[in-house]
Amino acid sequence: MMEFAKLSAPTLKELLVKELETMILSGKLEIGAKLPSERELAEQMQVSRSVVNGGINELARKGFLIVKPRSGIYVSDYRRTGTVEALQSIMNYNGGQLHKDEVRSILELKLVIDTLSSKLAAKHATKEDLEILNAKLIQMKEAEGDNKKAAEAVFDFYHELSIVSGNILLPLIYRSFRVPVIHLWERFIYKYGNDIVCKSAKTVFDAVSIGDEEAAIKAVHQAISGSIEGSREIYED
Repeated sequence: MMEFAKLSAPTLKELLVKELETMILSGKLEIGAKLPSERELAEQMQVSRSVVNGGINELARKGFLIVKPRSGIYVSDYRRTGTVEALQSIMNYNGGQLHKDEVRSILELKLVIDTLSSKLAAKHATKEDLEILNAKLIQMKEAEGDNKKAAEAVFDFYHELSIVSGNILLPLIYRSFRVPVIHLWERFIYKYGNDIVCKSAKTVFDAVSIGDEEAAIKAVHQAISGSIEGSREIYED
């Protein structure tokens, strides 16, 4: 019997946040614009002050708004103040899609993280670490035919690589980009297939397993650089 996902209605705060994000990202609320007071927003949007306060705080945390004491609430330049959550909001606003500049920016950052991760992993990887990485490779291959599952498996492999590096911050930074990175892997696999991703990861793994830092770095660059400006671009048409 087919199973269906449980549905849940968004809260008023979620609806308020989405509405204001849409107004900001569409340009209806311009950067620097001052919003009405919380009391006025509550009256206009017909919700409680607590709902407005919670929504404002969330938008400020994401970097869309800035609250200035004794001055008011202003639309912030989210390009300067936005968090990874802001990137997810931008993706949702664009129908779950990323555009060329956004894709390129994520790939360039991923290249930096993966390069350092692979170099350090080649230096520090233990037998147990290699067994875990190899298990991630197997999961990638077994996900053939399911692009989303395959994309998640690829993410897990490179995230594990960052853990093996021994650098405390790398896996935390990498995981903070989980949603957009998986989205990009899914798009890549859809366009070019899972096999090429598995082969690239295997090349990285082989270099790490023999402790060859230069080969590991080279493998990472070959895996990613083509998607930035080579033969396997994954930008929006």
